[in-house]
Amino acid sequence: MPPWELAVTPTVVISTALATRDFQDVHHDRDAAIQRGGKDIFLNILTTTGLVQRYVTDWAGPDARLRGMAIRLGAPCHANDTLTFTGQATAPVSGERVVSVSGRTASGEHVSATVRVASC
Repeated sequence: MPPWELAVTPTVVISTALATRDFQDVHHDRDAAIQRGGKDIFLNILTTTGLVQRYVTDWAGPDARLRGMAIRLGAPCHANDTLTFTGQATAPVSGERVVSVSGRTASGEHVSATVRVASC
């Protein structure tokens, strides 16, 4: 699968946290994030999950149906990071593909996921 790079601006972090109704201050208040040990505000898990889904469905096409996903978070993805997604899909078996996804920043792997997709 082709890589996808996303510039994670402060606006991306804040707007996606608010869109997912996550009002935890570490996603919009830099001082609070630093006070709790972070280097800046960072993406929430709902945003990361949505970005993984977008990466897979952009590759698979508009008719793709996600049947399941296992996701694991790693290093935080902070404002001003670049998040790069890569993936590898298996050949279809019984009408389904399995896609392994990795999302990385300069500080390491932010997310790894296994996504089950109806054959595309």
